[in-house]
Amino acid sequence: MKFINYEDFGAVGNGKTNDFQAIKSAHEYANKNNLPVQTKSDAVYYIGDTDSDIPVMTDADWNKSRFIIDDTNVSNRRLPIFRILSDLKSEDIVIPLKEISKSTEKLDITLPYRCQAILKNADVKHYIRFGLNQNDGIPQTDTIIIEKYGTLSVPASWDFSNITSVKIIPIEDTPLYITGGIFTTIANYDESKYNYYSRNIVIRRSNVIIDGVTHYIENEREHGAPYGGFISSHESCDVTVKNCFFTGHKIYNTIGAADKPVPMGSYDVDFGSCININLLNCRQINIRDTRYWGIFGSNHCKNLTVDGCYISRVDAHMGVTNYTIKNTTLGWQGLNAIGHGLLTLDNVNSYGNGALINLRGDYGSTWDGDVIIKNSTWHVSDRITNPAIIGGHNSGEHDFGYVCHLPRSIDIDNLRVENVKGELYLYNDITPVDYLTKPYPYVMTERKNIRWHNVTPDISDISYSLKLD
Repeated sequence: MKFINYEDFGAVGNGKTNDFQAIKSAHEYANKNNLPVQTKSDAVYYIGDTDSDIPVMTDADWNKSRFIIDDTNVSNRRLPIFRILSDLKSEDIVIPLKEISKSTEKLDITLPYRCQAILKNADVKHYIRFGLNQNDGIPQTDTIIIEKYGTLSVPASWDFSNITSVKIIPIEDTPLYITGGIFTTIANYDESKYNYYSRNIVIRRSNVIIDGVTHYIENEREHGAPYGGFISSHESCDVTVKNCFFTGHKIYNTIGAADKPVPMGSYDVDFGSCININLLNCRQINIRDTRYWGIFGSNHCKNLTVDGCYISRVDAHMGVTNYTIKNTTLGWQGLNAIGHGLLTLDNVNSYGNGALINLRGDYGSTWDGDVIIKNSTWHVSDRITNPAIIGGHNSGEHDFGYVCHLPRSIDIDNLRVENVKGELYLYNDITPVDYLTKPYPYVMTERKNIRWHNVTPDISDISYSLKLD
């Protein structure tokens, strides 16, 4: 056999019969015999309630096949449909690592594979969230890449005085390809609270290319639980999602940790503790419709690139190191970020309702690094007067678990800002004037280099200027 198809294992493909077990059996056989999977282009595979996931360890070509994922009566909402896995083992790899710093370049070890390492220090809390979704933080967490002879090709972003756990994950040398497939999720009708659904495609190996997947959402009603990402990659490296089509989820409200109403984030693409991630030439409908949440969220990632996309939002939730958005149109939720390294906007067309760059106030509005903005346009919302290019908030009264920074340097070259009402500011009032007297003061920007191109058509009677204060 040159490839496996689902019908050989009993799939009906009529859009009504539950084909889950046949699909699972087909992939299990393909994994065992190292064969690719190819589906019939006119098939419609229905997947209802499940009691397990489908392991995928070989290439899969779903071409124009349709998949219906019915979430209206699910016993385990956290169980993925497809789980992309590696056959490399890490159980025997032990790294006696007790501390590490941002300047560490090499470890005195030899490994059987190039590896990703997830580092944690349970004695230190980071991301102690402020606001409506406040919490007590999480253990200090970082992810690095260790080459076979100990060189750190991706170093730490934090200094660890103590490491309480190290998780080693081998990185594959050859890519796994997942192509095509038209998926429709029939949305759940659960109570609107933080019970995230994950009936999705989960990536749990490195060196994966997802190409040409389409995802629609149907039957959203007046309430429902949120979604954690239809494509969800965690603890992996070298993952590319390209030429895909996604759908924004309807926004539902719940009562947050501060006992006040709060909108719930609901995503179609999600990355966590990932390195070298690319979202390329992906599109989304309803990017300016404020009834729908943005599709993209991430935590603890490094070297993340969004290129050639048309999406409502990109968001670094609990930190990113090195973040590039280029040749991309962003919708009403725009760009949200906190983190380290270099944040670059290049040829970005943004309709973000707040600032061009929103440094998340619930995590301290911190960017410990540099910002470059060039050849971009920001269309300011009609609701905003005196807009700020970089927005955020830090009172200096809250301990987020780390020192908070404004960008160390800001370089703006050829930024067009449209629909300015009043004056244009570099920053909003992110921190109070007496921030140095606060218990947790901010670190201010060291250098600004602004080569300014500001055009506000059809507002000739309103004066405007760039405020650096």
